[in-house]
Amino acid sequence: MSDGKADDTGGNGSNNDPVHVCKIIIVGAGMAGLSAANHLIKNNINDFIILEGRNRVGGRIIAINIDGRRMELGANWIHGILGNPIYELASSNGLVNIIQENKPHSVVATLPDGRRVPFHILQEIYDAYFWFFRRCEEYFLCKYLPPDGVDSVGAHLRLEISLYLKQFPEHERHIRSLIFNYLLNRETCISGCNTLEEIDLMEIGSYTELPGGNIVLPGGYSSILGPLTKNIPQDKLLKGHPVSCIKWRAGLESCSTTDSGLGEDLTGKPIQNAEIHLPECKSGSASLSTSPSRKIRPKVEVIGKNGDKYLADHVICTIPLGVLKEKGKTMFDPPLPDYKLDSINRLCFGVVDKIYLEYERPFLNPDLSEVLCLWDPIDSKVPVSERWFKKIYSFSKVTDTLLLAWISGEEAKYMETLPFDVVSEKCTEILRQFLNDPFVPKPKRCINTTWWSQPYTRGSYTAIGIGASQVDITNISHPLYMHPSCSKPAVVFAGEHCHPSFYSTVHGAYLSGREAAQVLCVPDSPPEVVLDVEGTADLSSWLQGIALS
Repeated sequence: MSDGKADDTGGNGSNNDPVHVCKIIIVGAGMAGLSAANHLIKNNINDFIILEGRNRVGGRIIAINIDGRRMELGANWIHGILGNPIYELASSNGLVNIIQENKPHSVVATLPDGRRVPFHILQEIYDAYFWFFRRCEEYFLCKYLPPDGVDSVGAHLRLEISLYLKQFPEHERHIRSLIFNYLLNRETCISGCNTLEEIDLMEIGSYTELPGGNIVLPGGYSSILGPLTKNIPQDKLLKGHPVSCIKWRAGLESCSTTDSGLGEDLTGKPIQNAEIHLPECKSGSASLSTSPSRKIRPKVEVIGKNGDKYLADHVICTIPLGVLKEKGKTMFDPPLPDYKLDSINRLCFGVVDKIYLEYERPFLNPDLSEVLCLWDPIDSKVPVSERWFKKIYSFSKVTDTLLLAWISGEEAKYMETLPFDVVSEKCTEILRQFLNDPFVPKPKRCINTTWWSQPYTRGSYTAIGIGASQVDITNISHPLYMHPSCSKPAVVFAGEHCHPSFYSTVHGAYLSGREAAQVLCVPDSPPEVVLDVEGTADLSSWLQGIALS
């Protein structure tokens, strides 16, 4: 059996040049970074480089090809059609089928003893859950208060579920409660959290769902990287170049601005000594001249883990929220302001992993799309080593010989530590148990993702945790200015965690990258407006010809 974990850690690129100078540095070649680069190119700004820690582009968009089979390890669907720039990009490049084929989705819901749940009960609980969740979203939209002591999505859903189940006789409640438990486990993968008790009830409605449903690209989601990279010159895309530090006030170090009094900068730290002549902060072409007859424009200094140094007027930072949580205090010099760090800590960055099981030959009914596993609720007091597999809520059919399972939270983190054959064997046990079939074959290959273990992601996507809000997303995306007199920021932030309505999505990352680049595309001063009126020498003579009476 051939097994493997998805691990794409970048290497240590090296360069003999000690200092590299350009106008803009983009940190990260995920969707936000690629979007920013494309927007700069469209605005005729070509003096930039992208520093990517991995040896590939795409970030959380990645596919692998094994024996001619393509497996998407990251982003899976385009979420919505109307107003979705990713769908528009895919459509304009011929990557999507205009007519979507609606294949029937046939599921079987089974209990741990192999008994199957009647479909009408499954449909009943699906419908009830839909409205329970919609009511959670209404708190954000309508701004009325939930019951006392109910502050999480999980608490509200469990309250609704308990009230709903009371209408049934005792012997009819158990099956229905197990279906609800399945839906709650599934929701942790959709929202990106460990449990729904982590998600803030008043903010769950802040996520905007675009109409049109979930779209699968025929060539896989990663095919979207083609049109995003085709216009970026290869010499501007430096892979295997992880960043260790961003010195965003490096250009002011020689000015001793930390010892005297100009008030406060935008980080809340004092700027001092009004007598000091600060370097010119206008954006412009790079210059390393040290001649005393010229002003030196301050530069942002980016230091790579390989020792390389890069100087730029501006940095677009697309580092994922998980990495900011782990290294936000140490990666920036001076450190990020407290309000940013607080917001980084308040937001959730959940772990959601995939498990692919590939078989020699089909064994499920050809008409069956998904096997739902109706586990009893997980007891958090039980060691994770004994319960991790109970977070796997279903096995869906990608092809006749390829199944996909999802797992989230602490259980996903633990799964990432296990040998491949252990994951494969446990999935086989689950299928045999729930299908009540001891002859379910073992897969020839098991591949699982490791988004928590990946040093350049440290998780999967963003959710708004208890006590957090859209304001925290705005705080994180707020740019850093080297000095209040600067016309443009030293560092702008982008990524799915920087979009207040589309967090956790690829289109959110795309839009935030484009917006960050646009900030740097605006001229330093507004262009002069010249009104050209035929037959007049100047504006005053034109005005004199207007009768004001």
